[in-house]
Amino acid sequence: MPQFPRNSIQWLFDPRHGPSGRLIPRWIFLRALAAIYFSAFYSLLFQIKGLIGPQGILPAQQYLAAVAESFSGARRYWYAPSLFWFFSSSQTLMAIMWIGLAASVVAFLNLWPRLSFFICFVCFLSFVAASSEFSSYQSDGMLLEAGFLALFFAPPGLLPGWGASHLPSRASLFLLQWEWFRIYFESGMVKLLSGDPQWRNFTAMDEYYQNGPLPTWIGWYVEHLPHWVHATAVAATLALELAIVFMLFFPRRVRLVCFLIVTPWEIMVILTANYTFLNYLVLSLGFLLLDDTTLRRFVPVRLRPPAPAILPDAQPAAELPLSILAVDDKPSTPAEAVGSEKARAHPTSRQRIATHLGAIHLAIAAVMLSSIAYDTTAEMIGLPLRKIPLPTAPIAALEPLRIANQYGLFAVMTHGRYEIEFQGSNDGQNWIPYPFRNKPQALNEPPRIYAPYQPRFDWNLWFDSLGSWRQSQIVPLIEERLLANDADVLALFSSNPFSQSPPRFVRAVLWQYWFTSIDQKRRTGNWWRRQYLGLYAPELTSTPDGRFAVVQWPDELPSHD
Repeated sequence: MPQFPRNSIQWLFDPRHGPSGRLIPRWIFLRALAAIYFSAFYSLLFQIKGLIGPQGILPAQQYLAAVAESFSGARRYWYAPSLFWFFSSSQTLMAIMWIGLAASVVAFLNLWPRLSFFICFVCFLSFVAASSEFSSYQSDGMLLEAGFLALFFAPPGLLPGWGASHLPSRASLFLLQWEWFRIYFESGMVKLLSGDPQWRNFTAMDEYYQNGPLPTWIGWYVEHLPHWVHATAVAATLALELAIVFMLFFPRRVRLVCFLIVTPWEIMVILTANYTFLNYLVLSLGFLLLDDTTLRRFVPVRLRPPAPAILPDAQPAAELPLSILAVDDKPSTPAEAVGSEKARAHPTSRQRIATHLGAIHLAIAAVMLSSIAYDTTAEMIGLPLRKIPLPTAPIAALEPLRIANQYGLFAVMTHGRYEIEFQGSNDGQNWIPYPFRNKPQALNEPPRIYAPYQPRFDWNLWFDSLGSWRQSQIVPLIEERLLANDADVLALFSSNPFSQSPPRFVRAVLWQYWFTSIDQKRRTGNWWRRQYLGLYAPELTSTPDGRFAVVQWPDELPSHD
């Protein structure tokens, strides 16, 4: 009979003492994580030069130079951990994204998963750390946190298969489940703590499908359902986020019921709103609620992993002196026992090196996973109890890596849908809009479903539309790039209406958008209607000396949030 480890460190962090019935959920989650990494890198291939390239909106080299002025020595590299410190040309940006994309494919194929996921993590962190406003989304933190934990969760080796000989450690499994729980529960808490009356009055979902960052055509139809349906959705959202997710901590049958509740819920969110890879990641984490007993029936017999009852004993019958991770199976015969004792008394150099490396690996896992556990717990406690004097130094230490985050989605619901539109003109009277790729613009174009693809340019403009241009540095910078006909920034739009020569004037205007009614859509074929609110940012023109001048300053706009 397998013995329990001598101490809790081994029980929590040593894969040999991990749960044996989680091989299939681990395999599913890691393949899904690789696919999500792929979507993140794939979308950046078409955007990174326009976002943070040398001629982009917020060049990475300028941001990192500002960081270097604020932090001396090696501190700058910890504050902004990015490969772009060393090279930040357009070619380098693209090369890092291609490397990340290739690594995600390799990880999906289950080839050397730990190394593959490490490369994905480093490449994605390099972008996030150098992207300023273009990486301020909670979804980025979710992916980095899950990606870092996966380094301890994934099996080692070139071709690990199910990884039956190297189980997931209990700590890495729990922290991934803990991330899933916090995404829901902290989102529920912030809804109540924000004091937004829409959540208290059960009206938060009435215009949610219209006012979110990037709606879908399915959301258009759901928006027109009766109010009681939306009020029920509010109640269900709060119940799921504040109560149902606690089923994680119950026995397996209860967790299965929880999975059957949250999975259709996430699928509905994916269909009715484009939140990039966020909901796909939460959906993937949900599979860690399950175990092999539940999932084995869905795997062909010849491909199934060993049943938990017949798995090789991952826990040694006798404790190893100082050998925390070294394999030492219980000998089955007296001769083997004698040989084993001799091997322990006279270990080879290779065995000694493996023992020491195993001890180092266990120590790193214990320190890092314990730090993440503390930071995330302290941040969650800090949401309702801000005055509790918890140590914050561990939280600040990990903050640049974005691997221990505080979440909270839709604390306050927006009251309207506003869209910034860039327009160019050669005479200052006749204005031609620059068409977007993903944002609502043309009234007769249905909103599309394209998640997990993440159009960061369009997303940022939605957030900027809820405030003043003075609160966002990117809108005037985009105007300047359009006046120069900058190819990298123009690639963020679907086409260039001034392909022959740049316009003389560029401006950004603000519209308010609404879904059309069912009757309006039937009569006009339009999905949207809109109203012009005014000039959003200064109208600019270029001067003969290559500078930019303000032609017109915007007036005070109506309240929009």
